[in-house]
Amino acid sequence: MVENQTNRDVSAVWHPCTQMKDHEDLPPIAIRRGKGVWLEDNNGKRYLDAISSWWVNLFGHGNLRIGRAVRRQMDRIEHVMLAGFTHKPAIQLAERLVELSPPGLTRCFYSDNGSTAVEVALKMSYHYWLNRGRSEKRRFVCLANAYHGETLGALSVGQVPLYRKTYEPLLLEPLVAPSPDCYARKEGDTPEQHSRRMFSGMEALLERYKDEICAVIVEPLVQCAGYMRMYHPVYLSMLREACDRFQVHLIADEVAVGFGRTGTMFACEQAGISPDLLCLGKGLTGGFMTLAATLAGDEIYRAFYDDYTELNAFLHSHSYTGNPLACSAALASLDIFRQDSVLENNRHLAELMAEEAKDIEGHPNVADVRQCGMIMAIELARDGKTREPFPWQERHGRRIYRHALEHGVLLRPLGDVVYFMPPYVIKPAQVRQMMDAALEGIERAVAD
Repeated sequence: MVENQTNRDVSAVWHPCTQMKDHEDLPPIAIRRGKGVWLEDNNGKRYLDAISSWWVNLFGHGNLRIGRAVRRQMDRIEHVMLAGFTHKPAIQLAERLVELSPPGLTRCFYSDNGSTAVEVALKMSYHYWLNRGRSEKRRFVCLANAYHGETLGALSVGQVPLYRKTYEPLLLEPLVAPSPDCYARKEGDTPEQHSRRMFSGMEALLERYKDEICAVIVEPLVQCAGYMRMYHPVYLSMLREACDRFQVHLIADEVAVGFGRTGTMFACEQAGISPDLLCLGKGLTGGFMTLAATLAGDEIYRAFYDDYTELNAFLHSHSYTGNPLACSAALASLDIFRQDSVLENNRHLAELMAEEAKDIEGHPNVADVRQCGMIMAIELARDGKTREPFPWQERHGRRIYRHALEHGVLLRPLGDVVYFMPPYVIKPAQVRQMMDAALEGIERAVAD
């Protein structure tokens, strides 16, 4: 039965972010159910989901509270278009997101996923300046090593070559500022000193091109798909001040880092700032349904509010915008945050992860162990002290992935960076299990 499913899969399914030929020696695993931090395949083998199934699952697979909310909504209405219609879950969720988000964000525009949330923000910023008579402001600024999604607009403001290079002829040309990534800091520098120093490149771009720039887009604190590189909140504080000074929008892409991942509900809170546009997705529904949102303030919203004949409306749309089932899942997920002291519990879990990682820090092939809340990353290198990297073609990360699967843990390294982003319901023994699998996998990978 399992083999049949695998054969059927590779005969018909084209998997995301995958070289399909890899499945010749490592077939896809057929999963039949999930519960808590566990996934179970058709043979009954369990895998600890240490990456929350691509960072979306906050409160465990099969969460009863979220599941009940979705089932209740199914008995009422499964979907209705949000153009000219509305419904209670969409209204309630928008109100809750406005209440929870940094001050000044008052309007919620729904879309389907993280990439589309970014597309909305990019278009909204450009269109705002157009409606305000500033048609020359049409360029975006992003950080080196940024990742914001796979649709063409989102990909345009991403800078990870693995995803961008092939499609470069199709993309917008953003201005690229140096990343404040603290992995690159000089010996003796604190993360704050390094992040402050790296801001000079961003400020120079803003000053030179301020009349052409509509927005800066950043992933606050952690460049997740950019190998989990991290930086200090002071960079965001400096960026907020500069965007105000040069009259440029600040877009915070919190698709991956929002909803408690970095230790606060939203990463921007750690810098005490509010972006002009906030992109949300992934964990928004607790991993149950696909849903995203772009939040804006009244200043941006009013630029589109006009007589129809002025043709100033924001006409971006998606068929499943504000889907009632997804909104109900998101509301149930937010209820868990409110009822279960999630952020406080996460702080204890983050401390436990740090404690359990101490055995990994001294490994000769570990160049860095870094952490931001419930996100931890281990950077491998041929020489941990000099940080000389392994040749990427050796694919040490894939060896670790395979080893972890054999030992019942789902890890999916980014190149040679092993990371953990587990569901918030993980237990201490399970934290130890995923750390042990990583350390054993590292030792096995570098020995081969």
